[in-house]
Amino acid sequence: MSATGPESSTLAARIDKLFDVVRRPDREQYSHEEVARACREATGDTFSATYLWQLRTGRRDNPTKRHLEALAGFFQVPPAYFFDDRQSARIGEELTLLGALRDAGVRELALRAVTLSPEGLGTISDMIEVIARREANAKETRE
Repeated sequence: MSATGPESSTLAARIDKLFDVVRRPDREQYSHEEVARACREATGDTFSATYLWQLRTGRRDNPTKRHLEALAGFFQVPPAYFFDDRQSARIGEELTLLGALRDAGVRELALRAVTLSPEGLGTISDMIEVIARREANAKETRE
């Protein structure tokens, strides 16, 4: 499941995005059991890996506020990520950037861009826009 487009406003999409982007130090995804255990410890409530999987896949969609706060705490996002569409969109964009920076090539490019002048950054931005449009057109042509 991808957390882009209209479906990103669903609770399941928001949770899935957290699993997709926020990773363990070894860059592997957290397991449902790891997250559920941390949430149980944070709340003292029942919180199983199966329940978390149901939330993540949309099979259940009415968790308690405490459960969402525990998930927010685990993934280090504000609880508003789950409750406020505007906050969720902003945080989602930040998570997308975080995910992109995990890619070594993107990270290297971003680190090199830090030293560029505003004019240089503008030129790079223009080049990226042109390439993105070309790739989007090529994709549409293939489909």
